[in-house]
Amino acid sequence: MRATREAKRSWKEKLKELPYRVLFQEATELAGSSPLNHEKRSGTWICAACHSPLFTTDMKYDSGTGWPSFFGTLPGVVDTKRDFKLVLPRTEYHCARCGGHHGHVFNDGPRPTGKRFCNNGASLKFVPEGEPLPEVRDS
Repeated sequence: MRATREAKRSWKEKLKELPYRVLFQEATELAGSSPLNHEKRSGTWICAACHSPLFTTDMKYDSGTGWPSFFGTLPGVVDTKRDFKLVLPRTEYHCARCGGHHGHVFNDGPRPTGKRFCNNGASLKFVPEGEPLPEVRDS
C-alpha cells in the first residue's frame, strides 16, 4: 500500500521532519546515525508512523552496516517493490498498514532466512518488553 497525498499530509503534521522524510519521501538517514542501531533490550520494533508492530528483538542482528537490521519480519506487516534508484535493482519494503518506507531487503542475511531487512532507524520506534504497545493509528 502506498500512502495517498492526503495521508502524507496528515502524517507530516504528526511526525518530526526526519521520520517523515524517510517514511513518506523515501529518504535515507546517514549510516550509524540512529541510536536504535545499538538497541539490545528485548522488545518490539514498530512503525514510527502508524505504530504497527514490525519486528521483535529476536529478529535483530548486527549487520555492520550502520542501520538496524533484521533477518525477518512479523507475518504480513510489510509490502515490497522493486527499486531502480541506484541503477541496479533492489527490493524496497514499506509498512503494509500506512505505506511508510522502511528500507531495503537483501539476500545476504543470517540464517534462518538469509535475508537482511536493512531499516532506517528514523522510521522505527522501540517498545521495551513489559511496556504496552501504543495503539495502532491511522493517518
